Amino acid sequence: MHPVTTGDVARESYYERTGEDLYKPTAHAGGAWSAGEQHFSPLAGLIAHAIDRHIARDTAAAARPAPLALARISYDILGRIALDECRVTVETVRPGRTVELLEATVVIGDRPVVRARAWLLASLDTSAVADSPHDRMPAPEALAPWAMEEKWHGGYISSVDVRRTPPSRRGRAAAWVSSRLDLVADEPSSTLAAYLALVDTANGIAVQQDPAAWMFPNLDLTIHLHRQPRGPWTGLDTTVTFGPSGQGLTSSVLHDLHGPVGHAEQILTVRPLADG
Repeated sequence: MHPVTTGDVARESYYERTGEDLYKPTAHAGGAWSAGEQHFSPLAGLIAHAIDRHIARDTAAAARPAPLALARISYDILGRIALDECRVTVETVRPGRTVELLEATVVIGDRPVVRARAWLLASLDTSAVADSPHDRMPAPEALAPWAMEEKWHGGYISSVDVRRTPPSRRGRAAAWVSSRLDLVADEPSSTLAAYLALVDTANGIAVQQDPAAWMFPNLDLTIHLHRQPRGPWTGLDTTVTFGPSGQGLTSSVLHDLHGPVGHAEQILTVRPLADG
């Protein structure tokens, strides 16, 4: 992995850039279900990082007074995401001055492994009517650290700081997640990309069943934002539901330190492990 030195502090990252649209994952991107796979959380952030770069280029080329704001991003996971170099490309599907649709594709080897679509909207001043029925989560400093690596494995899980409320029942918990790692070595990432890089952690904070006996990986992640989040913490107020026929759903109200910012949904494939 590639340490970045800032002053006297050595920083590490989830990815290293190896080309214009090529990125190599470090050990910190390792998955929770398999040592040879990437955890989807940092990859979701990397895709947002690539989208940010695409938006910046388009904004400059169009001489747009201000970039559009990301309001929804949906990721479809098409198969196994190996812990290997990946190519992330972004294209504009539906251009516009007030509404725009982008599509990102992640390819490993010669196989697409993720497709993501992002809707961008113009920003207007609607502060006079801004409101949400969701209460704020307790502050991170009010919650005890949770050793997530005692239940889950992998480089990504070991890289994050998690502060979780005591679960009131199976499938219900709230947690703050942060990371001191950079998303991509030697280059800045936006607050939004860093925030989104932690959202997929939701599927592991409020488990319905022991992951040593049951698998419940998510096949997608869809995030809707009614406000642009601010760091450095990603708040996840999460509910996990298992259905009776092999499907499940992880639903989260997303927060930053100033209150709710949106929602996230993850569809799950639920199945017993062979030795469970």
